[in-house]
Amino acid sequence: MKDVTRIPAAEPTGHIGIVHLGLGAFHRAHQAVYLERYRLRSGDGTWGVSSANLRGGVALVDALRDVGYHYHVAEYADRDHVTLREIGVVEETLFSGRDAGGQWGRDLEVLLMRMISPDTRLVTLTVTEKGYFLNPASGELLADDPMIAADIAEPQAPRTAPGILVEALAQRREAGLPPFTVLSCDNMPDNGKRTRNAVIQLAERRDAALGEWIATEVAFPCSMVDRIVPAMTETDFARLAELGVDDPNAVVGEAFSQWVVEDDFPLGRPAWEAEGVEMVADVAPFETMKLRMLNGSHSLLAYLGALDHIETVFDAVSRDDLVALLHRYMLDEAAPTLAMPAGTDLEGYAEQLLYRFANDSLRHRLQQIAMDGSQKLPQRWLHGALARLEAGAEVPCTALGVAAWIRYTLGVDLHGNAYPVDDPMASRFKLLHEAHGEDVEALVPAFLELDAVFPPALAGRAEFAEGVVASYRRLVSEGLDGVLATLSRN
Repeated sequence: MKDVTRIPAAEPTGHIGIVHLGLGAFHRAHQAVYLERYRLRSGDGTWGVSSANLRGGVALVDALRDVGYHYHVAEYADRDHVTLREIGVVEETLFSGRDAGGQWGRDLEVLLMRMISPDTRLVTLTVTEKGYFLNPASGELLADDPMIAADIAEPQAPRTAPGILVEALAQRREAGLPPFTVLSCDNMPDNGKRTRNAVIQLAERRDAALGEWIATEVAFPCSMVDRIVPAMTETDFARLAELGVDDPNAVVGEAFSQWVVEDDFPLGRPAWEAEGVEMVADVAPFETMKLRMLNGSHSLLAYLGALDHIETVFDAVSRDDLVALLHRYMLDEAAPTLAMPAGTDLEGYAEQLLYRFANDSLRHRLQQIAMDGSQKLPQRWLHGALARLEAGAEVPCTALGVAAWIRYTLGVDLHGNAYPVDDPMASRFKLLHEAHGEDVEALVPAFLELDAVFPPALAGRAEFAEGVVASYRRLVSEGLDGVLATLSRN
C-alpha cells in the first residue's frame, strides 16, 4: 500500500505576472511547483504563468489548454512514498514554433503582447543549452545559425528565445515601459550572464542603442536548479493510474528539489524564500558544484552506461564499479575545483547524490541524459579538467568520460545496438567517424579540435589527449567491465 499525500491546486486568479519560455517537463515539475506552493500558502494570485513552447510541443500546449491548464506532479521519495500535487499556476499556454505545415509563430503575437504587458514583471526560461544559440566554449552568439540569421533578418517575427526577448524588450522600450527581469532556469554555469550575452549580442545587430539599453537596464539574475525529472514512460502513466490519476500531461520527479537564485528583481518577485528557495548574492559556487558533481556524474553514467546497453541511472548505480567511478570522479576530480562557502560538506553532497541516483521509483533513461553532449561537456567536465591539469593533477575519470562520449557519438553501442545521436553537432560527428573510422590516433585529435566543444587550452595538453586515446582503446578492447577494472587499479 503506497503512502500518498494529495495536494489540490490553489484557486486560479486569471492574473499573469510571469511569462515562461519552454513548456517542458522540468519547468512543470520545478519552477511551476514552487509558484504553486507559494500561491497555495500565501494566497498571492498575482504571479500566474503564461507558458510558451518555442519548438515542437504544440500537442502539449493544446492538451493543457483543453483541460483548463491543470496537471499533476508526482514527487517520489521512493517507490512507496509519493506526494501528488495538482498544479494550476499555469494560466495560459502558447505555441510560437513551427507547426506541421511549416508555418511559424501561431501564437507569437499573443506571446509578445503578454510580454509587453505592464503586468508581466518576470520572464523565465527553460529552453536547454542549445536554445541560447551560443558557442558552448566561447559564449559567442552563433550568428550564422539559420534560426538566428532569420531573427536578424526579420526581428519582428522572432523564432528563437533570444530573438523573442529582444523583440519584446524593444517594444517595451518604445512604449516607455520598464523592462521585465529575465531569469534563466537552464542548467548552465552563469546562466544569467550567458542569457544576457546572447540577448545583447543579438540586439546590437539590430540597433546599437537597443543593445546599450538592455545592457544598462535589464536584470539577468543567475540561478541554479536541481530536481531529477525523467521523461515520462507508459510505466509512469500506469503507476499514476493506480493512484486514480488519469492525466496525459502529468510529470514524475524525485521528492528532492533545490533552487538557488541571485536576488536581483527590480520589478519585484514572489516571496520564494518562504518555499525554501535560496535567495543569494552569488549563485556561481552552487551552480558549479551541481554541474560538475551531479551533472558531471550523470554524464559519466550516460555515455559509459549507454555503450554497455544499460538503460537507467538506477540500473547503472546498482553496479559497484560504476559507483566507485562516481566516488572517485566527484571527490578527486570535481570537488577540488570548487570554491564553496565555508562549511560546505562536499563529501556529504556526493553521498546525497548517490542516494538520489539510487531512487528506484525513477526511470531516468541514460539516453535522455546523453542528449546534446556537445552543449553540456564544457561546463560539466572540461573546465574542471583544465583546472586540475593546470594544478598538476590527473583526470583519468574525465578522460574516460570524454572517450566514452566520442565513442557514443558513433551511434552504435559496444554490443552492436544502434541508437540515434541527438545533438546539434551530430552531422559533424558522423563525418569525423566516417573520415577516421577505427584510427583512434586520428579520431580523438579530430574531436578535440572541435573548438565549439573543447577549450583550446585543454585540447592542446598532450597528457589529456593521450589519456583520452588510451581510455578509448581500453573501452573498445576491454569493454565497460575491463576499462573500469583497469581504472580501479591505477
